[in-house]
Amino acid sequence: MSRALVRAVLVEDEDAVARSIARLLAAHGVELTHLSTGEQIEALLASAGRDEAYDVILLDVNLPDHNGLEILQCLRGRGSDTSVIMLTGDATAATATAALRAGAYHYMVKADLDDHFIDVVRAASAHTALTRQLSVPKRGDATALETEIVGRSAAASDLRHQIRQIAGSSVNVLVTGESGTGKEIAARAIHRLSPRADRPFVPLNCGSIPEGLIDSELFGHVRGSFTGATANRAGVFVEADGGTLFLDEIGDMPLAVQARLLRAIQHGEVRAVGGDVARTIDVRIIAATHVDLAKAVAAGQFRADLLFRLNVVNVVVLPLRERRADLPELIAVLLRKHATEAPPQVTPAALEAMFGYPWPGNVRELENALLHALAMKTGDVIEPADLPPAIGGRTRLGAGSGVLARVGEGVPLTEAKRSAALEFERNYLLQLMDRAQGSVSAAARMAGVDRTNFRRLLHRHGIDSSRFRQ
Repeated sequence: MSRALVRAVLVEDEDAVARSIARLLAAHGVELTHLSTGEQIEALLASAGRDEAYDVILLDVNLPDHNGLEILQCLRGRGSDTSVIMLTGDATAATATAALRAGAYHYMVKADLDDHFIDVVRAASAHTALTRQLSVPKRGDATALETEIVGRSAAASDLRHQIRQIAGSSVNVLVTGESGTGKEIAARAIHRLSPRADRPFVPLNCGSIPEGLIDSELFGHVRGSFTGATANRAGVFVEADGGTLFLDEIGDMPLAVQARLLRAIQHGEVRAVGGDVARTIDVRIIAATHVDLAKAVAAGQFRADLLFRLNVVNVVVLPLRERRADLPELIAVLLRKHATEAPPQVTPAALEAMFGYPWPGNVRELENALLHALAMKTGDVIEPADLPPAIGGRTRLGAGSGVLARVGEGVPLTEAKRSAALEFERNYLLQLMDRAQGSVSAAARMAGVDRTNFRRLLHRHGIDSSRFRQ
C-alpha cells in the first residue's frame, strides 16, 4: 500500500524523550522536526493558519515556559487545521478531557507510545489532509487532470503522467482494473488531452447490450434490415468518427462480434447491418475491462489478434485498497460534489473506519458510502454510525463479523486482524455505554479500564457519551 510522507513536528523540552520518539517515527517513514525553545514555539504559533508545513503536531502538555493546552488553544484560535496529538506523563482524566475539548485529535501518555502510536500519527495526518481538502473551494478549472484523476499517491501521480504521455498519439489503449476504479474517467482524460478533444467521445458498454443488437450498436443498420429497424442508425463507430470510441467491458463481447470488430479496426471501415456500402471511419479505440484478457485468450473466450490490436498501450488503474493515501482527497472531492450545502467534516473515527475497510467496490463504493452518510447524518459532521454498517461497524456484538464476511475478498491477515479488533472494540464500547446509561465512570469500572484511558477509547471511536444518557 502506497503512503504519502507524513510531516510531523514534535514540541518537547526533554531531549531523551525527543530522541526516543524520533527513532520510533523514523523507523516508520515519518519526517520529524523537533522544537524545544521558546523562540521555535513562537515561530510555530506565528505560522498557524497560514501555509502550515506540518501534517501532525505532537505537543507536550507540560513545557518549562509554556502550557501545552494554552498552545493548543492558540493554534486553534489562529485557524490551524493541523491535527494535534497531546503527549504527557500525566494520565489524569481532567487533563485528557481538557485536551480533547480544546480541539486535540488525540491524547497519549508517553509511557504508552508503541506501534499503536504510529497508527494514530498516520490517522491524524490523514485527518489533516481531509480537513484541508474540505476547506478548499471548488476549483474553477474543472478540466485540470488533477480534478479528474484525484490523489497524491505515487499510483495516482504515475497514472496522470502516463495519461499525459499517451494522450498526444492516436494509438489504441487498453485500460484495465477492477470494477469501480474509474477506468472511464481515465479514458475521458486521455481523449480530453488528445488532438481529438474537439471531436466526439462515444462510450459503449459491451456487456449491457444483447448479443443480437450489438452489431447494430457498433456498425449501425439500415431501415428494414431486421424486425424493429424502423429507421437508419449510424452506430457508434460513425458517431465517433474523428474522435474516440470507448468500448467498456470489452471482455464481455461475444466471440462472433469480436471478429467483425477486428475487421473494422484493421480496415478502418464499417458496413451497416443490412447495408451494401462500406463507410471509411477514423476513430481511436480505448477499451476497458476488469477481466484478465490474457487468461480469456488462453480459455478461448477472447481473440488473441483483437487483444494485440487493442493493447498497444496498457493503462492500469489500481484498486483503492492499494492507494489508500488518496482517500482524504477522494472523500473531500466526493463530499463537495454531493453535499447540498457546505460539505460536512468527517470525525477521526469515521475516517479511521474508512481507512480500515478494503473497498472491494473501489471508488464507486466509496461514493455510495458517502451518499449514505450524507443521508444518515444528523449533525454537521459524519460519524462512523452514519456510514454503511459494513464500514462503520454497526453490528451487534456476537453477530457475524463484517471482517470475517470479507475474507473471501482476499483481505490480508494483518489488516483483517486490525479491522476485527477495531470492530469488536467499538461494538463493545457502544454496548457498555448503553448499559451504563452514558456514565463514563460506570462504564470504565465495568470494563476494568481507568477513566482516562476509557475516555481516550471513546474519543478514538467517535462515541459521544451524552447520547446514552436517559
